[in-house]
Amino acid sequence: MPSNVPPAFTDLLAGATRSAVHLEMRDAYGVDYESGPFADWRRGVRPDRSDRDSWWRPWLDLVQETAARGVVMRRARIVSEPVSEYTRFLHSFTFTNVVAGEQVRWLPRRKASSLALPGNDFWLFDDHTVYWNHFTGEGASAGGEVDEDPAAAKLCAEAFASVWERATPHDHYEIH
Repeated sequence: MPSNVPPAFTDLLAGATRSAVHLEMRDAYGVDYESGPFADWRRGVRPDRSDRDSWWRPWLDLVQETAARGVVMRRARIVSEPVSEYTRFLHSFTFTNVVAGEQVRWLPRRKASSLALPGNDFWLFDDHTVYWNHFTGEGASAGGEVDEDPAAAKLCAEAFASVWERATPHDHYEIH
C-alpha cells in the first residue's frame, strides 16, 4: 500500500468544496508479501484502536482535514466473496478511515452485476472532476489521470450512487 498521495490528487482533494467519492473495484492493490503493512498484517499485526498515531499517515490526516472543511468523503468497495486475503486486510483497518471522517460501504460483486460501471477505479470531486486510478495487472499503481469531461463525471456519479445505494455500511459488513 503506498504511503504517499500523488500531488495532482492532493490538489484535487484540497479544491473539493462539497464531496469526494471513491469507487474501488479490485480485490487487491499493490500487494507486497515481504514487507510493509500487508506483510505485517499477515504476521498478525493489527491496528491498535487506542493508538491513533500508529494509523496510516499521511492519508488519515488528509481525510480528517478534508472532512473538517465540510467535504463529504465516501468510499465504496466492490468485493468478490469469499473475499481475498487483501480485502480482509483492508477491512481490518477501515475503521481508521471511518474515525478520520470517511463513510465507507462494501458491495459484494454478485450484487453489482446489473450496474453500469466504468472500467477503472476513480475519485469524483464535487460531481465534476474525475481522477482515474490506473493499475497494472498485478495491482501496482500505473498512475492517475484527471478527466473533466462532463460525460465521464456523469457516468462516475451515477455508478457511485448505484453502488452506494446497494452497499452495506462498514460497521455492518461481515467478511465472507
